[in-house]
Amino acid sequence: MFPDLARDDVFRLETKRLWLRWPRVADAPAIQRYSSRWEVASMTARIPHPYPEGEAERFIFVAREANALGRDLILVIQPVGGNREAIGMISLESRLQDRLTLGYALSPDAWGKGIATQAAAAIVEAGFTLANTVEMLASVRVENAASRRVLEKCGFEHAGTAMQGAPARGYMVKCDQFRLTRPAWQGQRALFAAAIGAPFETQRVGL
Repeated sequence: MFPDLARDDVFRLETKRLWLRWPRVADAPAIQRYSSRWEVASMTARIPHPYPEGEAERFIFVAREANALGRDLILVIQPVGGNREAIGMISLESRLQDRLTLGYALSPDAWGKGIATQAAAAIVEAGFTLANTVEMLASVRVENAASRRVLEKCGFEHAGTAMQGAPARGYMVKCDQFRLTRPAWQGQRALFAAAIGAPFETQRVGL
């Protein structure tokens, strides 16, 4: 799905305020901290709660393997300045041919600062630029108004509401479903440039 450029662990996406890069073992403590918080896990389908010891390392291994195979693009979110530890993760995962599913989770300490929107805009731009993506899909729990706004700011259109499985919760949850087609993305490139906060770049440089 993704080209060789993204299959190298020095690959990163850069915005005005963020680096989106491959996860590494040193990120495990930060991932463990924010993933252990119920307000984060409860809005996802796959982050378990309580968050087991060693789960962050397992996630990092799985993410790096998926990236190396070019199947998915799973990146951690890191501020450009100040404390440069991971403050979240964001992913594009293959679900159907030429279709990707967007997902993300962010430390509560970073909520309300436009970080999720900037990260989502950057990875969406990469997903359409680097792969032959026909459309992107996303879903958020109906009570998660903040995530819904992130998707809307990135040009996603509401595509209905349905019950979806949440493996980590052990039950079905009601979700708003969203989609962004390639033509819609192409018609909104200025929107993405503004959301990213800088000209979009993909880089293969050492960190």
